[in-house]
Amino acid sequence: MFEDKTFEELMRMKLSRVQEFARKQGVTIDTRPPSLIAFALAGNSVEQTQAYMMLDFVLNESFADTQSRAFLIRRAAERGLRPYGATAAIRQGNFNIDIPIGSRFTLRQLNYTALEQVQPGVFRMQCDTPGNLGNLESGILVPVDYIPGLKTAELTDVLIPGEDEENTEHFRQRYYESLRSQAFGGNIQDYVEKAMALQGVGGVKVYPVWNGGGTVKLVIISSQYRRPTLSLLDGVQTTFDPVFNQGEGLGLAPVGHIVTIEGVTETAVNVSSNFTFYAGWSWEAIETHLINTIEQYFHELAMQWSKVNWREDKAATLIVRISQLESRFLALPGVLDVSGTRLNGVAQNLMLSATSIPIPGSVTYG
Repeated sequence: MFEDKTFEELMRMKLSRVQEFARKQGVTIDTRPPSLIAFALAGNSVEQTQAYMMLDFVLNESFADTQSRAFLIRRAAERGLRPYGATAAIRQGNFNIDIPIGSRFTLRQLNYTALEQVQPGVFRMQCDTPGNLGNLESGILVPVDYIPGLKTAELTDVLIPGEDEENTEHFRQRYYESLRSQAFGGNIQDYVEKAMALQGVGGVKVYPVWNGGGTVKLVIISSQYRRPTLSLLDGVQTTFDPVFNQGEGLGLAPVGHIVTIEGVTETAVNVSSNFTFYAGWSWEAIETHLINTIEQYFHELAMQWSKVNWREDKAATLIVRISQLESRFLALPGVLDVSGTRLNGVAQNLMLSATSIPIPGSVTYG
């Protein structure tokens, strides 16, 4: 707002006023930079420039759309909102023996602690470092302390994804959402906010009275934007409405609400296209890049899954578009032209069900 209030502009305005005043008095005053009057006004102009900069800063920090993270947190706190903190990944560990609960292991740069036993030789392991890092690596675990009889130790599946601290823009959108729709007493927004606050949940759709009065179905996607694991689904179910006491209000759901938790389904999409390559390029040279491109596009669609206009249209779906795929294929090195793209054998866009996300199937040439 005060971009024009620079030091140079302030000096120009002040010196022009001095010159105008001097002309009215019939005198001539030297206002060139080395002059005394220019030196006298320069110090004041510096102070004014700094004041305008501070005013601009205050103005930006007064509104949610331009606030920095620290001031946005203070603004959102007025509505009882806080950024979601980082959470630790829960992984599956496979061992040849039953290890002591609390045993610690290392995998490259990260440490994992045994939380509980699931079945003989299988344990839930928690990463000591919160955040997405704990989801990434799998492989051989090395015990921190000696465990008699231990021969094999392996970290495998991600049971509940770890999450980084909520980023500023996501938190800003959540603040706006709290203004558009008030969460209260088990309404749709209340379910959305409570579900999104749980570790491992990346998106949710709420289907009220889906199976008669008092029934609510939540369909969730993991924070990695994939189908949630059984461990995550069981945890969310127990948090909202334990299976053995459904409708009794022993979870987050109000008394009388029978809540069913389901996960998104994954639809494999087979892609085939005809390619024309530049000289020196071949299918083998671009195949890996092509697969990565498809995976990235499908990941972007999965991120949009819970943002489609499902409040007004419960049948709202994701659409895998041939034009999107072909435009991305054309951007790959070595690809001159692409045509005849088919999705699951059909030369048209693929419309998924309202509770499904796409995952890569086979990728063929020609």
